[in-house]
Amino acid sequence: MNKKDELKQQILELTRQYYHEVHEPKTAFVPGETRVNYGGRFFDDAEMVNLVDASLDFWLTAGPWAHKFETRLAQWLDVKYCSLCNSGSSANLLAFNALTAPELGDRQVRRGDEVITVAAGFPTTVACIVQYGAVPVFVDMNVEEGNIDTAQLEAAFSPRTKAVMIAHSLGNPFNLQAVVDFCRKHNLWLVEDNCDALGSEYYIDGAWRKTGTIGDIGTSSFYPPHHMTMGEGGAVYTNNAELHKYVNSYRDWGRDCWCVGGVDNTCGCRFTGQFGQLPAGYDHKYVYSHLGYNLKATDLQAAIGCAQLEKLDFIVQRRRENFDMMYSGLQDARGLLLPEPQKNSRPSWFGFFITVKEDAGYTRNELTSYLEEHKVQTRNLFAGNLLRHPAFEQYHEGVDYRVIGKLTVTDRIMRDSFWLGLYPGMTEERLQYMIKTIKDFTNK
Repeated sequence: MNKKDELKQQILELTRQYYHEVHEPKTAFVPGETRVNYGGRFFDDAEMVNLVDASLDFWLTAGPWAHKFETRLAQWLDVKYCSLCNSGSSANLLAFNALTAPELGDRQVRRGDEVITVAAGFPTTVACIVQYGAVPVFVDMNVEEGNIDTAQLEAAFSPRTKAVMIAHSLGNPFNLQAVVDFCRKHNLWLVEDNCDALGSEYYIDGAWRKTGTIGDIGTSSFYPPHHMTMGEGGAVYTNNAELHKYVNSYRDWGRDCWCVGGVDNTCGCRFTGQFGQLPAGYDHKYVYSHLGYNLKATDLQAAIGCAQLEKLDFIVQRRRENFDMMYSGLQDARGLLLPEPQKNSRPSWFGFFITVKEDAGYTRNELTSYLEEHKVQTRNLFAGNLLRHPAFEQYHEGVDYRVIGKLTVTDRIMRDSFWLGLYPGMTEERLQYMIKTIKDFTNK
């Protein structure tokens, strides 16, 4: 072993020791005193070792670790192509922008075209549609599953409809069979916002498949509370080689070239092509076929992600077990509507979705205030109803959108629903404390 390798091994071994000394969980849970968070980083020494290892290489930008992560996540999802980016919101932006590529011809999403979505979700599923100048068409929800009401899809369709872009809410897949059938019937794109559902499965076309791989494009987020984390990070994945090319172009400044970072002339036509009105032989590395961004992640983030991927099967299983414990424990809680898994699905739960019944005798805010006072962290279902937020009020005059019906269930979710955490760091004693605290309030 040479001096360089010897030093690296010493540093990595010390990193392992540092994790066990500083970050390894040691504090005992004290009911009513220890805060029960809805989510958090779930990691051990492997993530820290990978991070330090990558930092010593000092590649910094997307490089070998990023390529390794993309390859391994694609294999885990059983999908052909995966593109790492800097956040789940950027992943949604890239997925949508890929559909606006002029090369798609008649299927290109143009300004003024419509995209069916929901208002009870995360704003960056919708923001990319509005910012481009397409028209979001909002349909209502199903309160038992917290997902899109697919019975409204046909009412939402118009000659201008080009795509459906919706999320699997809190890990519970939406009715993919109905949505896929609708998209196939009308030749529409389907973007699955899979940021809360990594590892969820759905039975379709005679096989179990992971959500995010059933539509044309899927997206993931690796923000700390999600199924796996890089701190910040996201991914876009697809089986469509053409869409994959456009995703990478929009991610990498809009460039036409597909050469790997740090490598020249992978394409073989760096100084021999003719592009647009540029001079013949213009350097292909600086030819731009789309109006793109720089949304790449770093090798440091990817190194953490590679360690997280090794835990992903365990993470999915633990989230399912935590859901089952919560569901069983709250069966007799008065006034609560508990979540129902989508038919033909095996959810990889992000959160435990609860709706306070209209005749419960108490409100959502009264229950969540009680939980927060007793150190149990709660979250609403993100925007609740995005159309009632200042962003849409402020831009109301300039934002073109359509609404199907009155979004009655969406407003009910905004008013009456919330969710609790199921992340793998949630021990049995924490789960039992949450169950007891909820029932102490609801059954008094």
